[in-house]
Amino acid sequence: MFGDLMGMMGKLKETQEKVEVTKKRLDTVLIDETSSDGLLKITLTANRKIKTIEIADNLLEDKEQLEDYLILTLNKAIEKATNVNETEIAAVAKEGMPNIPGMDMFK
Repeated sequence: MFGDLMGMMGKLKETQEKVEVTKKRLDTVLIDETSSDGLLKITLTANRKIKTIEIADNLLEDKEQLEDYLILTLNKAIEKATNVNETEIAAVAKEGMPNIPGMDMFK
């Protein structure tokens, strides 16, 4: 019984380490999002850190329009990055979870 428990604990620690490695790797995965007309482009990491924002000159003339573009495009980019992040982390976590009856968390 204790051997099984120690094995599970070791597997959980190994999984935790893999999750940390995956999180670091996600800092290098870039997500691009562009407004529908191409006037604004945002690049962020899968860990949702903004890397670049490119704004067309004519958007700089209308503050309110620029704000609307930023909100819409950032929200789409963050949603994409969140999906990539959660999918990657869940895959690593599920792979390393010990088979504990009644603990089907990742279905």
